[in-house]
Amino acid sequence: MSAPEKRPHVLVVDDEEQIRRALRSILTARGYDVALAASGAEAIECSLNRLPDLMILDVAMPEMTGIEVCRELRNWFEGPILMLSVISGDTDIVAALDTGADDYLTKPFSTSELLARIRALLRRTASRVTPPPTIHAGDLEIDIARRTVKRAGQEIELTRMEFDILSYLAQNADRVLTSRMILEKVWGPEYAEDAQTLRVHVSHLRKKIEPHPSSPRHILTETGVGFRFASSEPSD
Repeated sequence: MSAPEKRPHVLVVDDEEQIRRALRSILTARGYDVALAASGAEAIECSLNRLPDLMILDVAMPEMTGIEVCRELRNWFEGPILMLSVISGDTDIVAALDTGADDYLTKPFSTSELLARIRALLRRTASRVTPPPTIHAGDLEIDIARRTVKRAGQEIELTRMEFDILSYLAQNADRVLTSRMILEKVWGPEYAEDAQTLRVHVSHLRKKIEPHPSSPRHILTETGVGFRFASSEPSD
């Protein structure tokens, strides 16, 4: 007797209860396993507890917009994201796709179009869902999804900017990243020339994660270029 076929797990994120219920009814009737989230923070927590095979994410949510959720998720979540919005302008669609969304659907939409897009996304991205990364380097543990850092088991409190810098460096371990690359990733293109701001944040970051900040083991300066995260500590 063959094992039952796994039902795709879909996470629906929308601050409107009526929309959440409608989508759950539509998708459950077609054989999908559906979870619901009413906010961006709840969506991230749900994804950590159980990775969805696909996420349906509303753009216009209070506190944390769909664009912000998508940007945060793309630090570690590789599964398909279908954005929903009442706005059909090119600017909003481009912003969603540039942030990492795979597709964009304007409300109101037909059930048949929604289901067709879901099927297409699941076919194209069947192998993309992977567990959230936790990076280890010496006694450092960097949990990308939960945005936590521990040294020798003790949690270190970082600011949002400090974590974003560390996360970007650690996910590109042993590669030299230029100051411009880091600034554009963390702050945005308009800050690409503000190298002094980056140096200040790196200095603060080293004081928190390095045993000896004046002789760093993890965040190394590449003179005249940028910084590099060393995945292994040098032998004494």
